[in-house]
Amino acid sequence: MARDVDLSSKEWTDIIFEGRNKDYGAYELRSTSVARHNKSVIYTLLGAALIVGLALSFVAVQNFIAERSITDAGEQEEVLVEMATDEPEPEPEQQKLEQPEPEKLPEEVLNSIKMTELKIEADENVRKEDEIKSEDEKKETEFTAGSKDFDQGSNQKGGDISTKKDEIIVEEKPVVKPEPEQIFTSVEQMPEFPGGHAALLKYLNSHIQYPPQAAENGKEGKVVVQFVVEKDGHVGEVKVIRSVDKDLDREAVRVCKTLPKFTPGRQNGQPARVWFTLPVTFKLQGS
Repeated sequence: MARDVDLSSKEWTDIIFEGRNKDYGAYELRSTSVARHNKSVIYTLLGAALIVGLALSFVAVQNFIAERSITDAGEQEEVLVEMATDEPEPEPEQQKLEQPEPEKLPEEVLNSIKMTELKIEADENVRKEDEIKSEDEKKETEFTAGSKDFDQGSNQKGGDISTKKDEIIVEEKPVVKPEPEQIFTSVEQMPEFPGGHAALLKYLNSHIQYPPQAAENGKEGKVVVQFVVEKDGHVGEVKVIRSVDKDLDREAVRVCKTLPKFTPGRQNGQPARVWFTLPVTFKLQGS
């Protein structure tokens, strides 16, 4: 008889709960389980169909957008081709370069340009004033060679004595200072401390002397120092770009100035001056 009864039917449920308490709740759950299972299957199928439909819609929208963009690009290309096939604009006529005609000098100026001619006169025609003037110039020259200050004599009209002094004017030529070479902040090959960064930190730890005043005041922190690594590798200008305490700053600068030569930086295969940034940490023991 059990083989002829559907296991999901209400009859099978009644056979199982025959002679038992059907008001407990298990009987009702067993009776409605089939309906719940059917609903779950239906909802699952509907959800899967909805997801598949959304995926197909998304793919269709993407294909439409792609086809539309290709169409727009083709239309734009056609417009550009049409614009390119328009009749070419006539080339502007080349402007003729007019050579300015040389300015003609007026006749008065041309007539005034004459060669200076030397006129030879007889000795008796030479004026005495010229002789006196030449002798006075000779005396003036002699006095000038002997002394800077001398009396030129008195003039006939006013009787005033005028004194002339030779002044030597020396023009000082400005000293042209050579322009300083460029200092790079970053190059193809940066400067490197002998032994690498670990050796640099070891050198700092072994050479830093904690300032007593800063230790008493409990000052500690990280001082950031920047210095120039010159072309030959030695440390040049040193400056503090982040300060903590004046005593700590001074000690960091001092230690950086004692650093041995670096492997210089290179730019385009040539040694170059490079800024090197180095943090120096000061920390008290026990803190």
